[in-house]
Amino acid sequence: MSEGTRKQLNYTIACIHAFARKKHMSQRDAFLYLQKYQALSFLSDCYEAEHTLSIEDALDDMETVCRRNGGHLS
Repeated sequence: MSEGTRKQLNYTIACIHAFARKKHMSQRDAFLYLQKYQALSFLSDCYEAEHTLSIEDALDDMETVCRRNGGHLS
C-alpha cells in the first residue's frame, strides 16, 4: 500500500469515527450509513480538498452529501 493510500485510508477512518461520535452511533452503523448515502465516495473523490479542512468541516460536507442522497439523521 502506498503512503498516499495509507493517509487517505487513515483520514477516512478518522472521519467515520468522528461521525459516529457526533451522531451517537456505532462505528459500524456510521460506516454503513455513510456508505449507503455516498459520503464515503465523496470523501474518496474529494480527498485532496477535504483533508485540508477541519474534521468538523468535513463532517458538515459529509452530512450535506448524505442529505442530498436521502439520508435523514439530525
